[in-house]
Amino acid sequence: MSKLFFKGRIETRQNHVLSGFNVNRDVKAGTAEAPLSVTVANEQRKVEIEALLAEHALIANIVVDADQAENISELEIIINKPKTIRFEKTPNRNEPCLCGSGKKYKKCCA
Repeated sequence: MSKLFFKGRIETRQNHVLSGFNVNRDVKAGTAEAPLSVTVANEQRKVEIEALLAEHALIANIVVDADQAENISELEIIINKPKTIRFEKTPNRNEPCLCGSGKKYKKCCA
């Protein structure tokens, strides 16, 4: 039974909603609750990664293993997070035109 379409007593529905899985939890990767997992090949690289983690205030579990390939993808994703691109809003029809002619947008560049 879905909690969105529950028909019945309201107090029963409230109990049902409260016992569900919390999907809005604010756990971010790189914190003490959810540390990043990083694998490096040698101790020198481990020191470099620790300096990078300290610079960005992140927490990670670093494993030094020469047999495995280096895996710092989780760290790179957090550090190189893409920025949201915002475009300038086009004016409404009756607003002044952006070109500076003084006319309404609908009479000039629309």
